[in-house]
Amino acid sequence: MPHSEPAIIGVDLTKKFNDLTAVNNLNISVKPGEIFGLVGPDGAGKTTTLRMLSGIIKPTAGNAMVAGYDVNEDPLKVKDNLAYMSQRFGLYVDLTVEENIEFYADLYGEPKKSRPENINELLDFSYMRPFKKRLAGNLSGGMKQKLQLVCALIHTPRVLLLDEPTNGVDPVSRRDFWRILYQLLRRDVAILVTTAYLDEAERCSRVGLIESGTLLAVGTPAEVKGLMPGGVLTIRSPQARQVNKMLRAKFSDVNVNLFGDTVHVVADDIEKTRIKAAELLDGSRLFYEEMNEEPASLEDVFVAVLDKAGTQSVKKHQEQIDAYSHSRENSRGETAVTVDNLTRRFGTFVAVNQVSFEVPRGQIFGFLGPNGAGKSTVIRMLCGLLKPSDGRGSVAGFDINTQAEEIKQNIGYMSQKFSLYEDLTVEENINFYGGIYGLDAGRLARRREWALEMAGLEDHRRSLTAILSTGWKQRLAMACAILHEPPIIFLDEPTSGVDPLSRRRFWDLIYEMAEMGVTVFVTTHYMEEAEYCDRIALIYRGNLIAMGSPGDLKAGMKEKILDIQCPDPQEAMGHLESLPEVRGIALFGSGLHAVVENAALAEIAIRGVLSGRGMKPDRIEKIVPDMEDVFVSLIEEVDRKEAEAIEQNKEVI
Repeated sequence: MPHSEPAIIGVDLTKKFNDLTAVNNLNISVKPGEIFGLVGPDGAGKTTTLRMLSGIIKPTAGNAMVAGYDVNEDPLKVKDNLAYMSQRFGLYVDLTVEENIEFYADLYGEPKKSRPENINELLDFSYMRPFKKRLAGNLSGGMKQKLQLVCALIHTPRVLLLDEPTNGVDPVSRRDFWRILYQLLRRDVAILVTTAYLDEAERCSRVGLIESGTLLAVGTPAEVKGLMPGGVLTIRSPQARQVNKMLRAKFSDVNVNLFGDTVHVVADDIEKTRIKAAELLDGSRLFYEEMNEEPASLEDVFVAVLDKAGTQSVKKHQEQIDAYSHSRENSRGETAVTVDNLTRRFGTFVAVNQVSFEVPRGQIFGFLGPNGAGKSTVIRMLCGLLKPSDGRGSVAGFDINTQAEEIKQNIGYMSQKFSLYEDLTVEENINFYGGIYGLDAGRLARRREWALEMAGLEDHRRSLTAILSTGWKQRLAMACAILHEPPIIFLDEPTSGVDPLSRRRFWDLIYEMAEMGVTVFVTTHYMEEAEYCDRIALIYRGNLIAMGSPGDLKAGMKEKILDIQCPDPQEAMGHLESLPEVRGIALFGSGLHAVVENAALAEIAIRGVLSGRGMKPDRIEKIVPDMEDVFVSLIEEVDRKEAEAIEQNKEVI
């Protein structure tokens, strides 16, 4: 098939489930060597589109071609040229990494003669070789994602369909994942990816914005950003949460949203908005560091186009949240969580190693770390679900070693795997949890209505939970976890895979609860969300390696960050990563972030290399690091010190 012809073609694709139109007359095409990003809110039709293109479900109308073959008429030919990575892992947990890959090689009919070379190449380029004898069930979430991709690529497909492949994956693993995808582009693989990370969509050749099954816009990221109504005024502040809340209340004709430590205000008249915002902030004595007009990001476009609620302040939960004020009286002391040398071993493996910290009541405490770092293990110990091997701790005044049942009655816990019963309706799940928590009939009736409103499921109370989108399930799981109004809430990656609008609404609720004295202990892989926490702890390989406010951690970063905007960032990265002036470099949105020691010298070197290759950069600017930069820097520093120690030991020996 000539490279000028699309490898994926969907014409008027439509899928109806009874009265629901999940996908409506969708037209899409993806060429070899192109990444097409399909983005949209939960339940927009992204997964249904991929399932039609892969031949898993038949369209109600329209047709699709993959690698030159009709999906309906030549399904076997399509499967020979296609790899599809769904949101649910297709791995066998009781097989090793190597055995899983061998199984998929057999499934795809790969010849045994060339197989060892192919497997080793895939293990190397995914950094999975050291783990090839490990059971898949013992891998972290990020490693499972990479293994599933390796299994999908064992037969070198011409078309790759990826359904939110980096959900629940830490920033380091996400960078590895995208490095693999760009290597595939060089082999002319056509890639169609759905993603909830809008910074990832910025890296795609083209993007499509889908809502309610209908494509609203298709084009390059720059073309889609051209849809942005008005301009974007950005306000960076250590009090960003308060700034966002105040401006939302005061501005009636503009869209105001929080992006990490920065508030974005979308307005037609930027200068008029700047003057008014400065007056309001000065009058409220809220401090801000910068106020600038910036180019719109894809997430700005996503929020502005899809947020039907516009600029209205989110207050509809306030009456229901007021009941949480009882937590002030019920809370036993000012410290909600105390941990002292907490340790957990599984056989000889130390999952958590002498971790110590305190969380004051009413604080939003962020617990960060790569996949497999020990975050969930710590949470399970604090929630009374797992006994510590050593160390002490208390939650809501109860001892984690001796009072597990009392802890369970005084906390809310939302795990990564939702504790929902999919064969029950939405309302039945709520009733079930109300019974577990001992709510009487009157209180359960009130809390049930609150839960349905909070989850946005008033019209779906009698729908089976199994048919809900991921975002809806997460909001329902959150509602069930806090049905009994606990003073402490543990949220284990609560917004993984949820679209930006849903994440914002979810965090509005978290803020309101924290203001009423509820303590929120949250793990997340969205570094933007880490900015929303009052304090952050970073755990790596079971050890606590950093703790402080987001501002303190960013200020403590030793290296400098250069933001590089250039025509072809993925190719530019290959030319720049070997420069001695560049300590590290990675894709960041539509550009690159370079970690350097001397910003001035590094900028000269970078400009020289790029200009010499006809890739003159649009902008190179020293910027304040964000939490993703800090996260990666701290982890790489640990790895670097460990590598240096190993080298020194070799020299001694």
